[in-house]
Amino acid sequence: MSAGTLYLVPNLLGHVAPDAVLPARTIVVARALTHWVVETPKPARAFLKTLDLPHPIANLVVTPLPATEDRAAHAALLAPAHRGHDLGLLSDAGCPGVADPGARLVAAAHAEGLRVVPLVGPSAVLLALMASGMNGQGFAFHGYLPVAPPARTAALRRLEDESRTLGRAQLFIETPYRNAAMIASLPQALRADTDVCVACDLTLASETIVRRPVAAWRHEDATRFAKRPAMFVMQAAS
Repeated sequence: MSAGTLYLVPNLLGHVAPDAVLPARTIVVARALTHWVVETPKPARAFLKTLDLPHPIANLVVTPLPATEDRAAHAALLAPAHRGHDLGLLSDAGCPGVADPGARLVAAAHAEGLRVVPLVGPSAVLLALMASGMNGQGFAFHGYLPVAPPARTAALRRLEDESRTLGRAQLFIETPYRNAAMIASLPQALRADTDVCVACDLTLASETIVRRPVAAWRHEDATRFAKRPAMFVMQAAS
């Protein structure tokens, strides 16, 4: 019996028809899978229901990723592949392992000699970078910045200094209900000529992508970005 494959299946970034965002091959492969490793079971099952599966959701084997590094747990998750079953790895949104968990399972699959196949789908990091018009040849994603205002200001200034020194775009994310606070903090933390792009609701009908120098963000109504999934891209003036 040949071993199964670990497929890395991108999830949607919000409520949208799968065929409006995902390529046909991604949908075909996902519909055929019966064994899944997921970030969170409830949103995973909600996504799978949108794919019009040929088998009942209740018949799927859906197992959550371990919260911590655990080699034994990862080996157990990959065991079905060694029995010949293909596996799907699914995060709550976007691409597994890119600003989302799952990389350790992928590393374990490589270590065990399993085939790993990434499927095409939405990545908020790449979509925001593409839409920002900033440096796609040199960039870094930093995840979430500190919540406390002094630490957040210090982090923004550090990223701005790195961007100016290295010439790269800096990407970070914020919890949707803190978007307005992040935008309001930009003029206090950054130079007036540093550019910031805010990309909200990517791939959705309400998608909004705005790029401004920091001086202009001072006059922007930040509340319109509140409670919306957003990616921030920043690049210092050369």
